Amino acid sequence: MQKPRVLVLGGCGFIGRNLVSYLVKENLTSAIRIVDKVPPQVAWLNKIHQDYLNNPIVEFRSANLINPESCKNAFASDAAWDFVVNCAGETKGSQTDPIYYEGILKLSLNCSKEAAQAKVKHYVELSCGNMNSSEKVPLKEDGPTEPWTNVAKFKAMVEKELREVPDLRFTVLRLPIVYGSSDRGSIVQRIMVAGIYRKLGETMKLLWNSGIKLNTVHVEDVCRAIWFVLNRDDTIGEIYNVVDTANSTQGSISELLEELFDIKIDYYGTVLSAMVDLANAADEANDKHLDPWAKACRQDDIQNTPLSPHMDAEVLLNKHLNLDGAKLKNLGFELKFPNPSAQLFKNIIDEYVEMKVYPVSLAP
Repeated sequence: MQKPRVLVLGGCGFIGRNLVSYLVKENLTSAIRIVDKVPPQVAWLNKIHQDYLNNPIVEFRSANLINPESCKNAFASDAAWDFVVNCAGETKGSQTDPIYYEGILKLSLNCSKEAAQAKVKHYVELSCGNMNSSEKVPLKEDGPTEPWTNVAKFKAMVEKELREVPDLRFTVLRLPIVYGSSDRGSIVQRIMVAGIYRKLGETMKLLWNSGIKLNTVHVEDVCRAIWFVLNRDDTIGEIYNVVDTANSTQGSISELLEELFDIKIDYYGTVLSAMVDLANAADEANDKHLDPWAKACRQDDIQNTPLSPHMDAEVLLNKHLNLDGAKLKNLGFELKFPNPSAQLFKNIIDEYVEMKVYPVSLAP
């Protein structure tokens, strides 16, 4: 039986490159097309990802998926695509609504309509878990949605609109904080800042308290979950949370950073934090962190890097990312990485040090 042909939209991004690598490594497909506006040569791929993306069954096609014609060209092929995975879309915080409208809603609708027209067997849309905030009760997929980040607001619109696309066989995966190889998001930023505080010899102080839920999942488990749902008809039209079993909090992540860097992490507490202007707090924190980061890069001869400790104000919100993963688990999905660990965090930075984009003096 012929292995499926897979189209990975946003295939040079964080999750996309890991998905392609996973599919090639596990020998799961007969053909993979990566679609991205960023070519692999300038996407800061590590050596492992470069090797997988250079595999003979993998091809790259440049496209701006916001443009309907470019999106149509991304799908164009003599042979049909069995599976399409949308890893593309705007992920940066603090952008304007028109940027999110174009880079999330319009992009996803273009892709989903092309997938329906191409009669693909299964289309997976990656969404985010910031759909509600509750400390006590983990959010289930059918719970009420009150998105609390700009990205989540537009992802919620996408989830709704997908149901209106005729003949689309789709599944939505909601993700918490994803970490692992090639991560440049909030976990890596926290690691970077921890390294800066070790260098400064100061206590790292965070807003709010240790109890804020910051649920996590390893990127390889995201890739495994994508493949798991793609190969099942009973997941069509469903939404699934993909989350590990660690029930991660700001405190549990901080403990791993304390272990990695031998530093002390403390909290301002709820009362003091509630009086803070978050935009100003983010600006002050970024000012404090960016100068030592730049100095370390100069000291360690880092000429160019995609990494930055700069954090958006949204990261500082007193909101809980708290997801219930039972629905996917009940189908038989098993995690490879049930808990984050100091070693898994260190692995991310070790890769960046090897690529010479992360200063050794700030590494764990």
